[in-house]
Amino acid sequence: MALEPWQEAWTKSPLDPLAFVEGVLGVQSLEPWQREALTALRDGHKRLSIRSGHGVGKTTFLAWLVLWGLTCFGPDTKIPIAAGSQDQLRDTIQPEIAKWRERLPPLLRDLVNVDTEKVSFALDPQSAFAVFRTASRDNPQALAGFHAENLMFLLDEASAIHEAAYEVALGALSTPGAIVVLTGNPTKSSGYFYDTHTLLRESYYTMRVSSEDVARARGHIDDVITRFGADSNEYRVRVAGEFPTSDDVTVIPLHLVEAALKREVQPMRVMPVWGLDVARFGDDRSALAKRRGNVLTEPIKVWSNKDTMTLAGLIVREWDLTEIDDRPHEILVDVIGIGAGVVDRLDELGLPVRGINVSESPSVDDQYLRLRDELWWKARQWFEARDCKIEADQALIAELTALHYKFTSSGKLQVESKADAKKRKLRSPDLADAFVLTFAADDRQRMLKDRHRRQEARQTSPWAA
Repeated sequence: MALEPWQEAWTKSPLDPLAFVEGVLGVQSLEPWQREALTALRDGHKRLSIRSGHGVGKTTFLAWLVLWGLTCFGPDTKIPIAAGSQDQLRDTIQPEIAKWRERLPPLLRDLVNVDTEKVSFALDPQSAFAVFRTASRDNPQALAGFHAENLMFLLDEASAIHEAAYEVALGALSTPGAIVVLTGNPTKSSGYFYDTHTLLRESYYTMRVSSEDVARARGHIDDVITRFGADSNEYRVRVAGEFPTSDDVTVIPLHLVEAALKREVQPMRVMPVWGLDVARFGDDRSALAKRRGNVLTEPIKVWSNKDTMTLAGLIVREWDLTEIDDRPHEILVDVIGIGAGVVDRLDELGLPVRGINVSESPSVDDQYLRLRDELWWKARQWFEARDCKIEADQALIAELTALHYKFTSSGKLQVESKADAKKRKLRSPDLADAFVLTFAADDRQRMLKDRHRRQEARQTSPWAA
C-alpha cells in the first residue's frame, strides 16, 4: 500500500523539522525566519537563540517543535518548556500546542495528549513528554535533573528567565546531543540570553527577527512609535528585536556590529593599516587585523604560543604575500609586554612598523583615561558611522561586544581592562584589541605613484636573505 503524503514526510521528519511542519502539519505559509530556524536545526545546529519583536510567530514555532519531538524522536524523549512566568506557559504556549495538535493527521493526533502540566506521548507517557516549568528566582531548579536519550530545551521569553535558573541548568543545557532553543523579546542587555548573542555566539546559531519584516506582526508598530518614538528602547525591544541601550554598558553595542556584517559599502580610497596584538602568556593569542578605511578586509589572523622572532617572521610572510597596493602604510603593534621585541625586529627588516603603548595618555586628555580607551571609542564611532563592513568573524564579534566601560570620578571614560574581563570569565579580547589598534593610525589617501616608487626602492624582504 502506498504511503500517504504526510506519512512520507513523517519518515523524513526525525532529522528534518521543516519536513514535519510542511509535510505533516501541512503548513505552507512559514515566515522566512521560521523556515531559516527549522533549516538550521535540520542542518545540525543544536543551539538556537532567537531575539525578536512582538507577534512574529515564535510561540507557534515552539509548538511545532514540541509536536515534532514527541512524534518523531522516539520513546525516551523529554522536552522541558520554560518561561519566566506561569502566565506565559498557561495562557500562551500550552493553548498554542493544543491548537496545533488538532492539525496533526488523526493517527498522530491520537498519540499526543495535552493538559495543563505537560504534553505526553500516549503510548509511553512516563518516558516521552514535554513539561512546563516556571524558571524564576524562587524556582532556580526548574531546568535541573533532566536526562534522556533525546533532550530538547525550549526557553521562551528567555530574557525573563532568572539567571539562577540558567546557572543550575548549564550542565543539562550542555548535554551532548541536546537541542536548546531560546526565544524572546530582548528586554535587557545583560544575562544569559544576551550572552548567547554576544560572548557565546560561537556556540549558538543566532537570529534577530523584526516585527517590521513579518506582515502579521505589524499591527502594534504604529502604536509603539506614537507612544514611545522610533528611537526609543520600547521600539528596539518590541518591534526591532534589538537589545535596549538604557542598561547597555558595552563599549560597542551588538546591533552596530551586526549591521556591519550585511552592509554593502564602497571602500574608501585609502591605504591599509594593520594592527598586531602580541600574546603575553597562557591562553592569550597574537592577532593581526587588516583594515582599509571603512572595511575590515579579511578575518583576523590568530596565532598561539609563538615567540617574538617566530611571530615577526609570520608578519613578514603576510607582508610578502600581500599585493603591493594592499600593503599597509603602518603596522601598529602593542608594545606593552613582549610586543617591543616584535617591533624592533620588524623595524630592522624594513617594514613600516610603529609601537603603540596603549597605557599612555590619550590625545584627548579630558575625555579618556588612557590611549586604549580612546582607541576603543574610535572603533565604536567607526561602527556608528554606519558606512563600514566587517567579515562574519564570530569570535571577533563576541569580543567587540563584550567589554564594558565606565566613567571615573574625574569624568573620564575607561574601558574594561583585559584583567577585569578575565575576572568575568571572558577570554582575553586579543582579536578585538588588534582591530582597535588600527585606529591609532590616520587613514591616508592612496597615492599609488609615490607608493610604487617606495616599494620598488625597498628590496623584497630581507627576512628571506
